[in-house]
Amino acid sequence: MAITAKEDENLDLSKKQGGLVMAIPTTLTVREVMTEDLTSVETADKVIAAIEIMTERDVGSVVVTQDGKPVGILTERDILKKVCPRQLCTKSVTAGEIMSKPLIHIEADAGLGQASSLMSLKDVRRLLVMDKGKVAGIVTQKDVMRGTLETFMSLASM
Repeated sequence: MAITAKEDENLDLSKKQGGLVMAIPTTLTVREVMTEDLTSVETADKVIAAIEIMTERDVGSVVVTQDGKPVGILTERDILKKVCPRQLCTKSVTAGEIMSKPLIHIEADAGLGQASSLMSLKDVRRLLVMDKGKVAGIVTQKDVMRGTLETFMSLASM
């Protein structure tokens, strides 16, 4: 399937195949690698409930919401650093008490390079993805690395 340059501005049209100019993506967007199905908990939910959800869904983080709006993110690292060392009882600790905040976000159409730079600048491993002011998904360092690798592999096979 060939894509025209008008359909995607991030294309290298330099490779010809069978007389046709083949469009080769050189930059992926966050939208192309993000996870859309977000897992969330409320700020008042107990950490133990968040742990059960994270384990059940095999995810490393949950978005923390208050009145349905995202306000933070609770990660495995937050639980390990903030609950276990202090020997707090996870049955009484709430997600809102130990979540990472502020919540760092990026637009869905941003490039993977922008996502990587923002993660590095803010020293985070996950970004909430927004699309026209609404939550669209989440992107992780692993997603960015996978997308970057796929791009390099595509270019290397030319």
